[in-house]
Amino acid sequence: SLFFILETHLPTNNINQTYPMQALNMRCPAGMQAQSLKSRRPVWARPGRRGMLKVNAQQAVAPPPIDLDAKYCETVHATKRRPTRTVMAGKVPIGSDHRVALQTMTTTDTKDVEATVAQVKKCADAGADLVRITVQGRREAKACQEIRQRLFQDGYDVPLVADIHFQPAVAMMVAEAFEKIRINPGNFADGRKTFEQINYDDPAEFEAERAHIEEVFTPLVLKCKELGRAMRIGTNHGSLSARILSFYGDTPKGMVASAFEFAEVCRKHDYHNFVFSMKASNPLVMVQAYRLLAEEMYARGWDYPLHLGVTEAGEGEDGRMKSAIGIGALLMDGLGDTIRVSLTEDPELEIEPCPRLAD
Repeated sequence: SLFFILETHLPTNNINQTYPMQALNMRCPAGMQAQSLKSRRPVWARPGRRGMLKVNAQQAVAPPPIDLDAKYCETVHATKRRPTRTVMAGKVPIGSDHRVALQTMTTTDTKDVEATVAQVKKCADAGADLVRITVQGRREAKACQEIRQRLFQDGYDVPLVADIHFQPAVAMMVAEAFEKIRINPGNFADGRKTFEQINYDDPAEFEAERAHIEEVFTPLVLKCKELGRAMRIGTNHGSLSARILSFYGDTPKGMVASAFEFAEVCRKHDYHNFVFSMKASNPLVMVQAYRLLAEEMYARGWDYPLHLGVTEAGEGEDGRMKSAIGIGALLMDGLGDTIRVSLTEDPELEIEPCPRLAD
């Protein structure tokens, strides 16, 4: 773990450079472009022998120089927390002026109101500051109204976070009840992957799709602004949209670009009560993505808080160590304002490791 933290404590590159792919040791030749010259599929996505890539010599280019002045944290010599604005999720403040908020996520069927309410109570009693609940469809969204009211009636005001995928209309419904909405830029507007062969080599063609994102996303932004709800723009390494994959490949650069498209819609409507996350199941990918995100926010003068987590970390010691490597490295950088240790165990058990990392 110590070797990992020391090894990854390196400056990242600008979002417009290709070096992060090389730095992540993602089994691609140095500086190789994410898009094949002859194929619409990312070059690195086509496995070759022994897990290496089939790449022609002309597809490899010299890596760009590392920008040693790039800033992704306050200092690389000590842990100094990155200054952020405060985002309010119900009663819980998230930001650098407050302690790191602890989160977990229920595992019950959301339509089972009794079971979900009971599990949220266990999580709150264990010390969770926020509890996330998956909301797959309209029936789950209707159940969320009852879940929120039941918890209030029983004296539990822990803020609830709706986990939304593919369903903008459902997000609008649950925003009436829950204090925070998590959206995934990879599937909120683009929908389910069709694996259609799309080529966005032309940046103008790529940018033209942003109008659709704004059209689909704006109603939720305005709703959250009106109701005082918080939002997490949560990119996942394993679920980037087909459009982003076609242009950037499955890279940290694509993760950051995807999140920023949605953030710019929020900013356009003067809505700033949101946080970012850049999750991946590989701690090395996750760390690089967050550092690249932080670097770009420094460059733009943005100060939004960060939610940290390693997806599908597992269970037992392995799951805890995997989360500790990724979350711990970033907390040492001074990055991170709310965290979740994702384990394949009962959700209340995720809370115990969190304060040991945060403190």
